[in-house]
Amino acid sequence: MNKAAFDRSWNYFRTVNGVGLRAVALIPDDQLDARPIPGMRSPKHLVIHLYTTVRGLMQAIVRGKAEDEEPLEAAAEARIKTKDELLRYCRECWDEAAKIAATLTDEQLAGAVMTPWGHTWTGAEAFRILYDEYWHHRGQLYCYLRALGVAPHSLYDTKNNDPEFAEVHA
Repeated sequence: MNKAAFDRSWNYFRTVNGVGLRAVALIPDDQLDARPIPGMRSPKHLVIHLYTTVRGLMQAIVRGKAEDEEPLEAAAEARIKTKDELLRYCRECWDEAAKIAATLTDEQLAGAVMTPWGHTWTGAEAFRILYDEYWHHRGQLYCYLRALGVAPHSLYDTKNNDPEFAEVHA
C-alpha cells in the first residue's frame, strides 16, 4: 500500500469512525461501567481500548514500534467518569491519529513495525490490522448497545455523520 492508496482507505475509515462516535454517544450515561455481556469488558473499557488502539497503531507506524497499551487503557479507564469525558478521549485519540495519517510517507508505510507480540509488520500491515480491529470492536459496541436496550443506527449510516466525518468523493 502506498500513500495514495492509504489516503483513500483513511478517507473511508474516517467515515466509519463518524458512525462509531455516534454509537459511543448512544451508551446510556448510567451504563458506562456495566457488564452487559458476561465475561467481557464494560462499554467504557471497550471504547477506551478501541480508541487507544487507533492512536497507538498509528503512532507505531511512525515510530517503527508498537507498545503494550494496557497501562494507558487502565489509566484512562480510572480517569474517565462520564460519557462526555469518554467522547472527548475518543476525539483526542482520533485527532492525533488523523494528524499522523496526513503526514505518513510511502517509506513509513513500507517500513517495519516491531510489536511486543512477536510480530513484525510493515506500516501498511499495521494499518490493515488497525482497520480490522476497529470494525471488530465497533461491532462489539453494537452488541453491547443492544444488550443495554439501545437500538443503534445502521453500521453503514455515514450520511448522518458530523460534517468532519462526512463522505468525500474524489
